[in-house]
Amino acid sequence: MNAPSHLPERVLPDAWADLTPQDIQERQRRPNAHRLAFADTEFLLRRETRGIRCQLELLKPDLAQQAQGIENTIVVFGSARFCDTEAAVKLLAAAQASGDAQALVQAQRQVRNARYYELARSFSRLVADYSHLRPPEERLYICTGGGPGIMEAANRGAHEGGAQTVGLNITLPHEQQANPYVTPSLSFKFHYFALRKMHFMMRAKALVAFPGGFGTLDELFEIITLVQTQKAKAVPIILFGSDYWKRLVNMDVLVDEGVISAEDLKLFQYLDDPQQAWDAIRKFYDL
Repeated sequence: MNAPSHLPERVLPDAWADLTPQDIQERQRRPNAHRLAFADTEFLLRRETRGIRCQLELLKPDLAQQAQGIENTIVVFGSARFCDTEAAVKLLAAAQASGDAQALVQAQRQVRNARYYELARSFSRLVADYSHLRPPEERLYICTGGGPGIMEAANRGAHEGGAQTVGLNITLPHEQQANPYVTPSLSFKFHYFALRKMHFMMRAKALVAFPGGFGTLDELFEIITLVQTQKAKAVPIILFGSDYWKRLVNMDVLVDEGVISAEDLKLFQYLDDPQQAWDAIRKFYDL
């Protein structure tokens, strides 16, 4: 782990870091005392106005979703690095032709994990097909982090079912665009992870966590903690891909060591089939 080069350096970058070079070029970063405060971009991006920006990131997606009737979501998490079967097969063919041993291993792994992409896509299609037949106030909408991989798969499945889908994207040092299956008017971008995670939970009626990395773990355990501590109402929490999750985290150790109670293991369930996952959610709400 690399330490900061200078102790006084701030760990969190200023909001300016999220602007593209073009944004910065188009704005003169010079103070303008005469400009109205709420129309002064330079002022709003100061470190001291962080609280205002947090409030805006809370309000903008909330009001936009209210206006479009999005009140109930099923949140799907998972790796941004998985691709669909067609793309994985092409990668494998290219790796075999190249003779690059490392590329071959990576391509074989992509083929293996592509099944999760297709399963997430199938699950979301089930949700969309159900919601299409319900009145607007009873519909469930797929919500993801808006990026590639499992997020794309979930948005894609719902989109193919003719449903609107929500994407809560995040600005990152490496460019990440919203996947093409997010409904444009429901494609939001965040600077703050904390506000983004709050929005995941605000409308969530269920969480389906597919295999993923640090980001997936962060979001998963955030929601488990909120439910465990009763800061949020209980919702179905499904760990999709039981082999992956049980190899990754031995939850029984937490019980054995007394850091959680045995009852806490009932907060989530392991499933491996899209229909089973959807049935579990329907059973929870008697849909």
